[in-house]
Amino acid sequence: MTAGRRRASPRVRRGRLAALAVGIGVAPAAVVVLLAACLPSVPSPTEPDGVPLPPVSSRWADTPPPALAVAGADPSRAPAVDLVDPDWASRVAAATGIPRRAVVAYAAADLTVAHEQPACEIGWNTLAGIGWVESRHGAYGGSHLDESGLVTPRILGPRLDGDGVAAIPDTDGGALDGDEEWDRAVGPLQFIPETWRRWGADGDADGTRDPHHIDDAALAAARYLCRSGPMASETAWRDAVFTYNPLTRYIDDVATRANEYAQLSAIEG
Repeated sequence: MTAGRRRASPRVRRGRLAALAVGIGVAPAAVVVLLAACLPSVPSPTEPDGVPLPPVSSRWADTPPPALAVAGADPSRAPAVDLVDPDWASRVAAATGIPRRAVVAYAAADLTVAHEQPACEIGWNTLAGIGWVESRHGAYGGSHLDESGLVTPRILGPRLDGDGVAAIPDTDGGALDGDEEWDRAVGPLQFIPETWRRWGADGDADGTRDPHHIDDAALAAARYLCRSGPMASETAWRDAVFTYNPLTRYIDDVATRANEYAQLSAIEG
């Protein structure tokens, strides 16, 4: 993938990021709590010749924004599956290895937030990077995305009982996580119930907000990340992802994975 490499000043535009890759962790109670610490370690992405990716502050990949299924479609009204061009989603899925249904969810969230908050510039590949780290795009522990976008069986993080993790007594009566004593992070993007109460979204336009549904979770994550303003610089991007999980290793891992997706989709898509 040497063909897309170029040096650039530290700007982040749609589909661009900056950082370097290493690892994962668990967020405190004030923000989204992550399953990432429970996932098996995986090697960092590499070039085809086996050379590790360089720090992405010196490697930039342009990728076009997602394609609308219908020109002029209103992202504020259309469900995710009707919003994203199916051929575009299939090409990106084939190029990146992301499940096609997850590509649709990340792209629809990008398109919706671009309509609502055009200055944010979050990029679908940022959501995909987070989705990989959090749950392998809904595939953690033998789970999978069905055609509707629902993750089955449900993905639940560890009980947040203070034993090596934040202590968060139950806030939802076990409605989302099945635990009436302690909260647990839930779904493909690992929201804690209290955070979901504030940021939950209806990405599939079915009238419900379900953190176990990837359309809803992706849109909620996009809005959450954009809440503090534009992500149009390296610093702003890192600051936003920091609120999702305040660990440098986590931010670096998301950045590297997201840049890899951008590069692959730009070259192959």
